[in-house]
Amino acid sequence: MSLFLDSIFSSIALSHFMVDTFNASRPVLLTYLGLSESQIALFSSIYIWASALAQPVFGWISDRIGPRWLAAGGVLWMTVFYSAALFFPGNTGLACLIIAAFGSSAFHPVGAVQATLRGRDLLKGRETTATSLFFMAGQLGHFIGPIMTGFILASYKIPGLFIVPIVSIPVGFSLLHQLRANRPHPKPDQTHQSNRAQVGLIFIIILALVAALQSWAQSNMVNLIPKYIKDLGQGATIYGSMAGLFMGGSALGNVFGGYFGDRYSKRFIAAGVLFLSAIPIYIASLIGWSWWLYLLIPLAGAFTGAVHSIMVVFAQRIIPGGMALASGLALGFIFSSGALGLLFSGHLAELYGFPFVLTMTTAMVLIASPLALLLKEPELKNIQNLE
Repeated sequence: MSLFLDSIFSSIALSHFMVDTFNASRPVLLTYLGLSESQIALFSSIYIWASALAQPVFGWISDRIGPRWLAAGGVLWMTVFYSAALFFPGNTGLACLIIAAFGSSAFHPVGAVQATLRGRDLLKGRETTATSLFFMAGQLGHFIGPIMTGFILASYKIPGLFIVPIVSIPVGFSLLHQLRANRPHPKPDQTHQSNRAQVGLIFIIILALVAALQSWAQSNMVNLIPKYIKDLGQGATIYGSMAGLFMGGSALGNVFGGYFGDRYSKRFIAAGVLFLSAIPIYIASLIGWSWWLYLLIPLAGAFTGAVHSIMVVFAQRIIPGGMALASGLALGFIFSSGALGLLFSGHLAELYGFPFVLTMTTAMVLIASPLALLLKEPELKNIQNLE
């Protein structure tokens, strides 16, 4: 709780909430505009790649010039171009929406580092807990965003969505004020560099595989569920709420994953929740439209989302002195691999139906679970002393 009383962390968390509220409105908005599964998958993949591939670059820049202008500028950039996307019709609006994604890519690696550093300072080194709370704020945006977007579109059409950028303007300027000290991220000494070298290539490959499979599973759910529910005869309020419930569950799962990841073995926590996630996903593939989806969808989100902060903290430990670069590489890879998988899944959903994609998603998390058991945590004893 002390973290949320800290003005810097609370401002970072609120900004993350706004950025991911923008991001989360996309699948519902695209569904409302009448795009097919392949079109939604293609556009979402381009949007996510635009954001993901730029994150390491922004992380590298932030490690050198400090977090202030990239973090606050990212929020305000999204505000401007999301507004333009709502104002301009057709392909021009869609292009503005893609340009808005670069604001997300500027914010995320910087915000993740600030959350980690505040956790080290205020929670006696419990960085995974702090990182999970940061991601929880973003995933609450993913929870509120689709529900709010569905309700607004059903009641007020596209002009009603201008309320989102209006709210985000003071949030961006507040973050600009809170980060006015613009302290650079900590740099590694030779001990930390040697610690980094102890992390083997196999560890990195396994970490990448687990992160990619988890991201692909989440991308399948959050991007294609609205179209699936719409095809089952439900309206914007319902299919928006389903996407929101998935990410709401993911937000809660992220907190629990971070909490237990700081107290027990991270690899056992990751493996356990990935295995459990297969149960609600597989049941959802069998039942079609049912009120049970209101339970199964958030459960699937909770179990898959519990892994997210663990993956990011592992990456930060591999490159402890280039933390924003590490966060950018991790988040960029996670998001882009999910987008690549989504492109394939969208095509399969059109050919064989979304239940087939859900069955495939079940297999993916069952493969990721035993792989996570192989992620023996690297010995980085001196990281806690970084300032």
